[in-house]
Amino acid sequence: MIFVTGGTGFVGNHIVGALLSLGEGVKCLVRPGSEKRLRHKVEMVKGDIFLPDLAKRIEGCKAIIHLIGIIREFPKKGITFKKLHVDATYAALEAAKKAGIRRFIHMSALGTRENAVSEYHKTKFEAETLVKESGLVYTIFRPSVIYGPYDHFVTMLSKVIKISPILPIIGDGLYKMQPVHVKTVALAFVFALYLSQSENKVFELGGPEALSYNKIVDIIANVFNKKIKKIHVPLNMVNFFTKRLQNFPFYPLTEDMLVMLLEGNVVKDNKFYEVFPLKPIRFSEGLRYLK
Repeated sequence: MIFVTGGTGFVGNHIVGALLSLGEGVKCLVRPGSEKRLRHKVEMVKGDIFLPDLAKRIEGCKAIIHLIGIIREFPKKGITFKKLHVDATYAALEAAKKAGIRRFIHMSALGTRENAVSEYHKTKFEAETLVKESGLVYTIFRPSVIYGPYDHFVTMLSKVIKISPILPIIGDGLYKMQPVHVKTVALAFVFALYLSQSENKVFELGGPEALSYNKIVDIIANVFNKKIKKIHVPLNMVNFFTKRLQNFPFYPLTEDMLVMLLEGNVVKDNKFYEVFPLKPIRFSEGLRYLK
C-alpha cells in the first residue's frame, strides 16, 4: 500500500493511476469536498496533512508519495508557501516516522535552491532540507513545467490558441522552459519505489528540449494547425499591474510567479534519464495527447 498526499491534483491523479496499473494498493489523503477530483477508486483518508492521528491511519503503508504544494498564496485563507510546503512536509515526515514508513518520495520544483529569489523556491528548498535530514530513504524530484491531460498551463494555452488569433506574451518571450509530460513524471515517481539507484538522490526532470516561451506558443499553434499573432506586452507594464492587482484572485499573476517565469526553468543536470528507463517525450509529440 502506498500513501499519496495531493492525489486529487493534476499530477497526483496520474501518479495514482500509474500505481494502480502496476498493481500497487493506494491510499489517498483527500480533503472533504474534493472527493470528486480523485479519478480513481482507492482507499481514502479524509482530512488534511495536519490530522493529529494521521500516523495511525497510514500504518501498514510501505511508502509515502508527497505531492502537496501550491503555486500561489492566499494568506487570508491560510494558504501560504510556508504552511503548504514546509509545515506540510514536516507533518508528512513525522507521520511517516511514527507509522514506521521508511520510504519517502517528494515533489519539489526545478529552480529550487538555497539562494532562490522567489518565496516559492525558498520554501521548496526548506522542505527539501527537511526531507534530506529526516533519516528516511528519500527521492526528490524537481520537475520543470509539467503538461498533459487536465494540466493548468499548456491545456489552457492550447484552448486560447485554438479560439483566438492573437496572444499576449509577457516581455520578449525568450525565457526558457523544459516542458515535461505528466506521463514521464508519474512513471518517475512510481519507478522510484523499485530503483535502488534513486535512493537518497535529487533529480531534475525535464523534457528533451529547452524551449523559449515564444517557441512553445509556435509549437502549440503548429500542432493544432492555427495561426497566431504574438503581442509582446512590455515588462514595466506587467510589473505595474501585477504589483497592484496580485492580491485579487481574478488576476493571473503574482510578483513571485513573474520572477520565476523570467528566470527560466531549464534542467542543468540530466542524470534522470541515466537512472530511469524512460524515453523523453518531445513537446510536439506530447501535445497530441491533448487533441
